[in-house]
Amino acid sequence: MQARSNPATTADTAPQTATGARPFTAGLRLWAWPLALGVLSASGLLSALVSDHWGDVWSWFALGFPVLVMAWFGLRAPANKKR
Repeated sequence: MQARSNPATTADTAPQTATGARPFTAGLRLWAWPLALGVLSASGLLSALVSDHWGDVWSWFALGFPVLVMAWFGLRAPANKKR
């Protein structure tokens, strides 16, 4: 006699969100860029505090890039919203 596998324990039956993505994937999609910009900013601050020359160049880049991203999205035309 062959043992049956329980279908509720397979990876294919993991809970999904309304869009069909698994919760971890949905969370990763939501938080990936904010986390990356946060890590970039933290590395820029640390580099500005503890290093010279190339560290200063890195800190300018690492602290300026998030500002550019915020300016880009802040100055874009708003999406066409229906009222």
